[in-house]
Formats: sequence, C-alpha cells, structure tokens
Amino acid sequence: MNDAYLRLLTDEERDILAVVDDFVDQVVRPRVREFEPDDIYPHEFIERMKELGFFGLLVPVEYGGVGVGVACFALVTESLARGWMSLAGAIGGHSVMTYLLREFGTAEQKQKFLPAMADGSLRMTMALTEPSGGSDLQAISSSATYDTSRDAYVLRGEKTWISNARRSSHIAVLCKTDPTAIPAHRGMSVLLVGEHAGLTVSGNLSKLGYRGVEACTVTFDNVEVAATDLVGGHPGAGWQQMMRSLEVGRIQVAARAVGVAQASLDAALAYSQERETFGKPIWRHQSIGNRLATMATKVRAARLLMLDAAQIVDSGQRADMEAGMAKLFASEVAVESSLDAMRIHGAYGYSKEYDVERFYRDAPLMVIGEGTNEIQQDVIARQLVDRSRAGSQRGGRR
Repeated sequence: MNDAYLRLLTDEERDILAVVDDFVDQVVRPRVREFEPDDIYPHEFIERMKELGFFGLLVPVEYGGVGVGVACFALVTESLARGWMSLAGAIGGHSVMTYLLREFGTAEQKQKFLPAMADGSLRMTMALTEPSGGSDLQAISSSATYDTSRDAYVLRGEKTWISNARRSSHIAVLCKTDPTAIPAHRGMSVLLVGEHAGLTVSGNLSKLGYRGVEACTVTFDNVEVAATDLVGGHPGAGWQQMMRSLEVGRIQVAARAVGVAQASLDAALAYSQERETFGKPIWRHQSIGNRLATMATKVRAARLLMLDAAQIVDSGQRADMEAGMAKLFASEVAVESSLDAMRIHGAYGYSKEYDVERFYRDAPLMVIGEGTNEIQQDVIARQLVDRSRAGSQRGGRR
C-alpha cells in the first residue's frame, strides 16, 4: 500500500491493515482454489476473520469492536477483495448494518446486538431487493402490520439476492409499516428479524462469480418481530436510515472493485514481465505498456474517489453523491481491468490455471450491486443539480 494512503490512518489502523495484508497474502491467496471453483463456503477463512476482529471493524470500542474509520474499513475491504472478493462480501452487509445500528439504533439495540456483532458470534445481513426489482426500493411490497396486543409487527413478503442469508442469525429487513404513506418512503421501517417461525431461506442462487458466499431468497410468512427490534424505535424512519447506511455500503462496493482491479493489475504486470514475444518482455510492446499505464492510472483514481467518499462520511457529513461516484467509477474500472488483464495474458487468461478468469467473473457484481450504476448516475445528477441550486442561492460556488 502506498505511503500516501497510509498517512490517512492512525497508527492502530495501519497495524490492522498490515494484519489484513498478511492474512490475504499468506493464508487466502494460496488457498482460494480449494473453495472458489466448487462454490464451497470458506469456514476456515471466516473463523480466522472473526478472530482477527474483521467483523467488528465499524463497531465502537465501547461495545467491544475495533472502531476504525470508514477510510480504514474501505482499505481493509480492498485488501480482502484483492485476495478473494467473496471474503470482502462476507463482511459487507454485516458492516453496513453495524453502521446502521451505531448511528440509528436505540441504546437497548446497540447493547443487544453490537457486542456480539463485534466478534462475529452474531452476523447480520440486510434485505432490500425483491423479486420484482431492486433499484426502485420505494416500490417494495414487503409489509409489516403492528399488533397492539402483542406489541409486535407481523412481517410478510419476500426478498431475494440476500448475501450471507444462510449464515446470518439476523436480517435487517426494509419494509412498509404504513403502505398508505405518500411519498412511499415515509412509511418504511427497518426490522431486525432473527430466527422465527415463518422465515424461510431458499437454496443458494447459482452465480457467475462471487462464489463461496451464498445469496438466497428469503420469505417472511407472518413472521412476528418484537417492536423493540424496530430500528430506532419509531416507524417511518427506515428509508432515511437505510439510505444513509448505504453510503457506507457503496463505499464498500467501491473498495471491493478497487481490490479486484488492483489484483488484475498486479497479475497483468507480473505476467507482462515474464512473458516474452519477438525477443523481449511483452510489456515493452507499446500496446501492452500503454494498457498497463491506463490500468494503473484508473486504479489509482478509483482508490482516491473511494477514500474521498470515506473521509466525508468519517467527518460526519452526507456523502451520497461522492459514494455514488466512487462506486460508479471503481466498478467500471474493475470490469475494464479484469478484461485488460485477460487480454494481456492471452489464452492463459481464459484458463482457470490463472486467477484473472476469476477476477473477470467477480467484477460485474460491483456494477450491479448496491444500486446499479445507472441508478448511481441518476443520484449523482440529482445531487449536482441540488448542490448547484443551493450554491446559487448562497451566491457562491462549491
């Protein structure tokens, strides 16, 4: 990792990142092929990640967590994705829900969930997408009705493409607690759903990449959820809570993309120095050298966008536009870089003998996940206009 990035971190955060890098290089990379080709869940890796505190990165120290900043969390995610993107996904939704609870949970909810989330004994994922679509979240149909006699909500609906659904003991479900609200987002809430009667998790969905970590469909058939497990304690705030938390989620997806792009660049750079054609290493051919230069420039730019968004969140400000920019740019760079690495490897890049074919399969997920890139462009455009108008009203520019 470049020293310029490390200067953004505290001494403790730099030590944590060093531990992650060592774990990735010494443990993960030599053994990925034991799990990934056959879509085998990596129990050993996950247990070691729990021991090293990776599940508690965003949990405050007072609740037993590591308590790093979002910038450090993003760099840790990048390093994990550089080794195997699926491992970054294993802590992704869990960490976003950690952020949601620490920012919006009641005192009782923080005490109930965060200490166990810190050591990974309680894993949590989020459920947003439904079979009818994922980008238009205000159109979700999952709903929960409050039962005064039991002081509980009765949840009905179905969510799909839920990562870590089978391995998580709790699922944070975005649902409508007031289906009549206009606009719809004012009637949405987040419920923390544990193992209850009526909750069914499907078999694993078959995926192109992102293997080893499951994605499932989850059905809620009159699932009773205690009112004390409504995030924040008041209905109708779920949309704002989730949108704020998804800023961290989009930074995390950007970080995964940077990790895959960096791994693609590393592989291409190494191979281009080993492989010779016409009496010289292929990097000396201008077409290859130019491709490497462009890859490296875009990877660096993606990382800087990621860190810019993370630092804004760490400062306590909204970063919806910046997180969207980071996710948009980094994910496209991951796809481009993985294909460029394959081209540089030639036929070997198309073979499972080399890791670049895995990078090529993993990269597209980041274009789609946590809001498609087309949705990110809409968000960015709206924010540009809103900020432009706000700046005009103040008589200045941003």
